Amino acid sequence: MPSSAAKPRIGFGLIGPRRDRHALSLDQLAALALPVGDDGVVIGVDAEGRPAVLGINRPTPYDVTLIGGLWTAQVLALRAAATGARVTVETGRAHAWTTLAQAAGGGTQIISLHDVGRVPPQGASAGSPVVVVRDCGMRPPRGRVVSGPWQSVLTLLPYLSPVAPRLMEKSGLVGVQRVSPDEAAQIARIMHLPRPETEALSTLADGVTLWCTPRDRQFVMTQATDAETGLLGSARRMD
Repeated sequence: MPSSAAKPRIGFGLIGPRRDRHALSLDQLAALALPVGDDGVVIGVDAEGRPAVLGINRPTPYDVTLIGGLWTAQVLALRAAATGARVTVETGRAHAWTTLAQAAGGGTQIISLHDVGRVPPQGASAGSPVVVVRDCGMRPPRGRVVSGPWQSVLTLLPYLSPVAPRLMEKSGLVGVQRVSPDEAAQIARIMHLPRPETEALSTLADGVTLWCTPRDRQFVMTQATDAETGLLGSARRMD
């Protein structure tokens, strides 16, 4: 008859072998830290060469305005898709997005294109987040599909336009690429930019974006991978 020590414990099974516990001191714990930032899309590197990450998939509504070029918006769309988000592009120039949409999916449609004003409900969820890219020119109409839980909206403006102040004020994040000195001054008033950042906006290199809120700001250089360069070409501010 087996001894009582060999009897299974109800709900737990047999007692396993005894081993030393795996424990670390607080000093040793720091050695396990991983060199990663917040979860999200790597949009480039900062002035110190560290990865700059945009957490675009959120459980709360999130609006982003980018005053810049199509190239940067398309890199962001590709990288958002690579994180598992479905990307919906509302655009009046589908020809500029068709090659990207076809190449991104590898046989599946993860980047879909829609005419302006014809974006259907996306059904975003935690398991299927959505990024809507609005490439609708200087005066984008109010969108039928707006930001919501797990659905972020990025609006691309080629230059500062009459609707830009409204979009910038409602956005959680604003990206600004090279603009004229007059445009830089207007943006500085809206975003409360210091003088050095304001003066830099008219001299930014292609691929550099000032990402800012009324309180924080960071210059980021977006560096394309070989695959992105082959698909989109080199970084450029003008389309």
